[in-house]
Amino acid sequence: MKSVCFYFQVHQPYRVKRYRVFDIGNDNEYFNDRSESSLNNRRIVEKVAQKSYIPATKLLIELLKRHPEMRVSFSFSGVALEQFEHYTPEVIDLFKKLIATGRVEVLGETYYHSLAFFYSRPEFERQVAKHRDTIRRLFGVWPRVFRNTELSYRNDLGEWVDKNGYLGVLTEGWDPILGWKSPNYVYRPKGTQNARLLLKNYRLSDDVAFRFSSRDWSEWPLSAEKFAHWLGIAEGDVVNLFMDYETFGEHQWEDTGIFHFLEKLPEVLAQNPGIDFKTPSEVIGTYDARDEVDMPHTVTWADTDRDLTAWTGNPMQRSALDAIYALEDKVLLANDLKLLEDWRRLQTSDHFYYMCTKWFSDGDVHAYFSPYESPYDAHIAYMNALQDLKLRLDKRSRTP
Repeated sequence: MKSVCFYFQVHQPYRVKRYRVFDIGNDNEYFNDRSESSLNNRRIVEKVAQKSYIPATKLLIELLKRHPEMRVSFSFSGVALEQFEHYTPEVIDLFKKLIATGRVEVLGETYYHSLAFFYSRPEFERQVAKHRDTIRRLFGVWPRVFRNTELSYRNDLGEWVDKNGYLGVLTEGWDPILGWKSPNYVYRPKGTQNARLLLKNYRLSDDVAFRFSSRDWSEWPLSAEKFAHWLGIAEGDVVNLFMDYETFGEHQWEDTGIFHFLEKLPEVLAQNPGIDFKTPSEVIGTYDARDEVDMPHTVTWADTDRDLTAWTGNPMQRSALDAIYALEDKVLLANDLKLLEDWRRLQTSDHFYYMCTKWFSDGDVHAYFSPYESPYDAHIAYMNALQDLKLRLDKRSRTP
């Protein structure tokens, strides 16, 4: 028997508006762009909900009814769930209905979709705890498998997962790290006893997430039958298909046939008795670890480098990251909930992703996701907002 493990990431950041130098000291609403621009967070969430979250989730609910053997898993950033509750409550209701089927696993992650693990372990743990409590409140489930922001991982995260009682952790199945090993097996993180490592099969995942609508791709058009055949001939115990949930309807528009593909795939796979569906916890509970995987350097699922350079690759990004985490002690001492929330929203990894100055295909992807005209505009808006946050902190420290 071979298993297919579907995992979808759901995330929407609070984007910093075009915060000008003249706004410093006069405007502490960094994220509320009420104009018709590409930085209006409410408009973006409502648009993506109509194109992706609502139709895709309705389809998954129907597919779980039709196919009792089907399983999927999700992780939700806390900032996305906040915006759904405020702007699109129908999305929350649909996810509740989906998870209530008992065949959908929800994973743990950082509430603010941050890189805190690499900059502040205490802050990372606070964000994980807040995320866990939110998942419990909204969906009544407790995350048992962990997924760090952007599938970022290295050995010490595996050790943390193991010590904190998680069954396992997800990351990218990157060839230069794996060598001869296949991503289609369960592994043990280096230095751990109980936790397991699940690796994304990036080739098959990206066939759906990135190449599905590309007419330049030699395998276009991709049918459910063709994809099911590829899954069937893949070696190993499990094929981990990890992708953004926005793949369905937003990154791949409805007219590409992506919803039809998703609807047809379980039906086609059901015709193969050698393939079943499993959640990450079920995969870990079913298959033995084949070997230990050593990842001393950070691996992510972003860009051709599969490392942190999508967020840390230039001086603008590094200076912004250093500046936001340097404020941790002051923010905590301020004992001001609004300051704390703004500081944490400014940690969201997307802000630094928008500042990326890579070229070629990586640069095209960054430009696609960025609401700013250039990485420099993203940096200016962010650093202006950060400067205002510092002024508020200084004022707070002088207040008895």
